[in-house]
Amino acid sequence: MASYVFGVDIGGTSVKIGLFSAEGELLDKWEITTRTDDGGAYILSDIAASVTAKMEEKSLAKEDVIGVGMGVPGPVRDDGTVIKCVNLGWGVFNAAEELSRLLDMKVKVGNDANMAALGEMWQGGGKGHANIVMVTLGTGVGGGIILDGKMLAGVNGAGGEIGHMTMDINETDICNCGKKGCLEQYASATGIVRLANKALNDTDRPSKLREVQYISAKEIFDAAKSGDELASEQVEALGKKLGLAAAQIACVVDPEVFVIGGGVSRAGQIILDVTEKYFRQYAFHACRNTTFELAVLGNDAGMYGGARAVLG
Repeated sequence: MASYVFGVDIGGTSVKIGLFSAEGELLDKWEITTRTDDGGAYILSDIAASVTAKMEEKSLAKEDVIGVGMGVPGPVRDDGTVIKCVNLGWGVFNAAEELSRLLDMKVKVGNDANMAALGEMWQGGGKGHANIVMVTLGTGVGGGIILDGKMLAGVNGAGGEIGHMTMDINETDICNCGKKGCLEQYASATGIVRLANKALNDTDRPSKLREVQYISAKEIFDAAKSGDELASEQVEALGKKLGLAAAQIACVVDPEVFVIGGGVSRAGQIILDVTEKYFRQYAFHACRNTTFELAVLGNDAGMYGGARAVLG
C-alpha cells in the first residue's frame, strides 16, 4: 500500500522538497536551485529528476508513493492551472498535468500561501482544526484560507489574497500591486518600517530607532518591547490594521483560528496580543472568540501543505 508523499515548495531562488509519511512525518528534506532562465522551462523537469533520484536513493517504487503536492508563487486554479508566476517566468499552463506526465504519478498544485496554510492546519499552529486562516507577514502580506480541510482557491486562484484588502481609501502611497491602501502597506515588514520612518521624519520625538541607520521590523518590535513610545505606536498601528482585517475576514469565513506566520511573526506574543485586542474590538459578536496562534513550521510549511494536499 502506498505510504509516502512528496511535498514541494517552489521559491524564486530555490525549490524545497520533502519526503513524508502519509501520517505527516517529515522523513527527509532538501533543496534544488530554481532555474528561472528560458521562462522557467526547466523547473518542473528538475523537480521530477530530483524526486526520481530520491526514490532511487530510498528504494521506493512508484507503487509506494501516493503522489506529489506542489506550491507555486502565484494564482493557481483548482485543476492545477497556473495563472502567471512572474518570479518564475511562467505564463498560463497546467503545471499539475505537466509534472504528472513527467513523473507518471498523481500531482496536486496550489498557491504557495494556501499550501503553507494547509501545512499549518495539518501539523502546525492550526493542528486539530479544519477551518483556519493563515496570515503570513513577510516582505508582503500573504494569506491562505482552509475551510473544512480544503484550500479556498477561488475562481482565479486569488482566494486568500488578504494582503490586498483595501484598509485605507485615503492612502496616497502605491502598493506593489498598483492599488493604494492595501493591508500589505501597513502590516508587512516593509510596511511597518515605512510607517516608522515616516513617524521619525515627521517629528523630533526621542526614540531608540533614531540610533539605527537602517531600521528593520525586528528593531521596531524590540524597541517596543523595551518601552520605546514611538516604536510601540507603530506596533499598535500594525495590530489595529491587522485586527480590523481579521475581523472582516471572520465575518466572511468564520474560522476556528487565525495562524500568524512569516518573518514578522518571530516578534512572538506581542503581535498576537495587539492583533487580538483590536480583533475583539471590531469583530462581529458571533466570531469574537476566534483564537490566534503563531505558526510553527516556518519555511517548511509549504512542503507540509503540498504533502497534505495530495493526500486529499
